[in-house]
Amino acid sequence: MAPVKRTSNRTVITMRDVAKAAKVSQSTVSRVLSGAPMTIPVSDETRQRVLKAVEKLGYQPNLNAGSLRGHKTQMIAVMIADIANPFYHPLVRAIQDIADGHRYDVMLTNSDHKRDREKLFIASVIRRPVDGVIMVPYHLNDDEINELIERTGSVVAAVGQHVTHPDIDIAFGDDEQASEDVVTWLRDVKGHTRIGFVGVADRFPSGVRRYRGYERAMRKAGLELHASYRQAGDWSPESGYLAMQRLLTLPEPPTAVFVCNDLMALGAMDAVRQLGFRVPADVAIVGFDDIPAASWVKPRLTTVAQYPGDMGKVLAEALFQRIQGEYSGPGRRIEVPCVLVERESA
Repeated sequence: MAPVKRTSNRTVITMRDVAKAAKVSQSTVSRVLSGAPMTIPVSDETRQRVLKAVEKLGYQPNLNAGSLRGHKTQMIAVMIADIANPFYHPLVRAIQDIADGHRYDVMLTNSDHKRDREKLFIASVIRRPVDGVIMVPYHLNDDEINELIERTGSVVAAVGQHVTHPDIDIAFGDDEQASEDVVTWLRDVKGHTRIGFVGVADRFPSGVRRYRGYERAMRKAGLELHASYRQAGDWSPESGYLAMQRLLTLPEPPTAVFVCNDLMALGAMDAVRQLGFRVPADVAIVGFDDIPAASWVKPRLTTVAQYPGDMGKVLAEALFQRIQGEYSGPGRRIEVPCVLVERESA
């Protein structure tokens, strides 16, 4: 894994770099720099090799992180993507409940789906270390997550099938397969052959996965993939409204639309009504997430439930197992099943 590059073009030197230069393990570097009594002795020759590597590379250890390993902060940090999206509310509540049981406080950050805010979150946790981090990263790569771990000593867990860091626990729903299944259901059970898709920009991994599921189902059914049937929003109801407007003004509009989150699906339903059409008689709509409003609107929204509360619970439990030293093995990937919830919109 290459050293992480800052946007200032300054290379951040990590403990891993020091270990590589000194030809020792990262734990050996940590023992040498901690200044604490050692249960595993380090020879003078090894110690000098480590210190020379530190001086040569200009490594600046995070003193707070060193302190953190000896003294708990009783704080975890949580980063979600959109505090206004009801999908995240049960996720955060479940994390808070588990943290309360361990007498921990929770610090919450909202990224607004933006890369610079995700990077700012990492910088904030480096400045003010915590015992653990649970995040919903859309843009961070493994090197950036690794920098957070190395410079803070924090335990990290994440939501998202796209997160591949080998040392952290991941909770996810298989949204690609769920998307394929729901489009197949629209074709085989509901009889639709003109099926549209409202997604998001390709920079969002979950949007890419859900489109792949849609595309695979269409191809398996032998249905034509019209470029105009794929419209992009930005996760918001307003963008779903505009995307559905574009679909319904096509010369031959789709008779069913799969929308990759519920907020956009609710906006899409509003557009159908505003243009004088009916749901589902003229166009069927299926969302994704099963937020509370999905069962309040009329007609009630057919959607794919992801159960974020379950994701928050299993991730928080996994996080505290590591914080308390009950588990120290490789990262675990925990799948929370996605389930089609059939209501009146399709």
